[in-house]
Amino acid sequence: MKSRDNNLRLKQFQANEKRRQLMQLDMMVAEFARMAGELDAQIAAEEKKAGINDINHFAYPTFAKAARQRRDNLKDSQNDLAQQRQAAQAALTEAEEELSKAEMLDARNKDVDGDGRRALAS
Repeated sequence: MKSRDNNLRLKQFQANEKRRQLMQLDMMVAEFARMAGELDAQIAAEEKKAGINDINHFAYPTFAKAARQRRDNLKDSQNDLAQQRQAAQAALTEAEEELSKAEMLDARNKDVDGDGRRALAS
């Protein structure tokens, strides 16, 4: 009986951990998107100040070039996190299925009395 309780708690813990990981990935993706948006605003301001929008122009602002590179790196990281999120979502689905099976097994075992017969419903 105790091992079944431990198994159920383990499955609950695993499912909760997968949910936490998924939420953490979502927060990181949102933070990267926010940072990329700020960089876009800084790039636009720098281009407006210099009056040059062409990145290939010889006098294009160095700060804007660097900010573009940082923004592109953030977007690449964001795409990597999106792939990790898909894997984490699949792991969560699997953990929730295992938890569901463990809960059904636990409920079924609680319906069975000590003699191995089903308890009569009142």
